[in-house]
Amino acid sequence: MYTNYPNIVFGFHVCESTLAEKLVSKKTNLRISNNPYDWLGAGMYFWENSPDRAKMYGEELRKLNKLKKPTVVGAAISLGYCLDLLDSGSLKLLKASYDTLIETLKVAGEEVPANTPGNKKRGFGSDELLLRTLDCAVINFLHAQRKQQELRPFDCVRGVFWEGEPLYPTAGFKEKNHVQIAVTNPNCIKGYFWPRTEDRKHLGT
Repeated sequence: MYTNYPNIVFGFHVCESTLAEKLVSKKTNLRISNNPYDWLGAGMYFWENSPDRAKMYGEELRKLNKLKKPTVVGAAISLGYCLDLLDSGSLKLLKASYDTLIETLKVAGEEVPANTPGNKKRGFGSDELLLRTLDCAVINFLHAQRKQQELRPFDCVRGVFWEGEPLYPTAGFKEKNHVQIAVTNPNCIKGYFWPRTEDRKHLGT
């Protein structure tokens, strides 16, 4: 009963400037991303409380010619009924979904998807598992199971990721660590906004 979160969090998404304008002016909404390698399954993706991380990712996409003018837009998000992968109960659900998916694929004689490095397909010079095909399949399978069993669907999925180079030798922290949210229920997005810069005249007051 503790997976229904009443709080609002701030999420940040990076996209082409024209789309950002339409989002803030209420002319459109984000579409659900449904790539087979999405880290948290199908959903509308946001970096939680981190416009800087969204901006960093936008610059990576610009260098790969995937965005011409990357622009960060903020969103007020109600997490609602959340599959929170920082919670042990949610992790147990995910493990059970994995076990059932593997058994289902074996019976069907189908290949088990795998998480793989993304340096070749996405252009990032890293051997990290950036294409999360297995994780995506497990989370989407869990969504499908709940729909089939007529259980309450999750409004969003939330997960933490350790990514990038260590901040310093033997550090347990990496340069791109972040919390990511995949919103599956568009009603959880209460509004879009332009991120503000800090007014340094009022720091400490």
